[in-house]
Amino acid sequence: MNFTEIANTRQSCRSYDAERGVEQEKLDAILESARLSPSACNGQPYLMTVCRGESARAVAKATQGMGMNKFASDAPVLIVISEKPYVASAALGAKVKGNDYRSIDIGILAAYITAEAAAQGLGSCILGWFDDAKIREICSLDAPVRLVITVGYPKEGDKLRQKKRKDMGELVKFFD
Repeated sequence: MNFTEIANTRQSCRSYDAERGVEQEKLDAILESARLSPSACNGQPYLMTVCRGESARAVAKATQGMGMNKFASDAPVLIVISEKPYVASAALGAKVKGNDYRSIDIGILAAYITAEAAAQGLGSCILGWFDDAKIREICSLDAPVRLVITVGYPKEGDKLRQKKRKDMGELVKFFD
């Protein structure tokens, strides 16, 4: 699959086949792509904690407050992305320029994870609703959790939805 095909077929999966696990080689490919994602000053200011089995179920439960993310319980893999400190050069740049490079880097990381999951024939969903303290406890983390990404095979019959996006003219401006 080329990148445009990945972009056209990747969607937020909210219906996982709970009976089908993710093969280790596919998970390894996702993590390797994530490792190669760009970051400010190549600092990679994050940690990916891969949860399967009981830890995945516990993390899924921690994403379901107020009735949210019910589908997460069926995902066989949850990747918890927590923040790590900047490298010195990125910290200086963030302070001088007033830019939160960690958030940008974590967003890029999430894009690489979800794109590679799609390339591997898997579904994924980026979750921003979760109980940070509970997930830190489950995963023995000492830094803020920024995202949780569910990964697994979509249920049979989970159809590709039509993408609703803004017109190009609303998103792009050209200057010569």
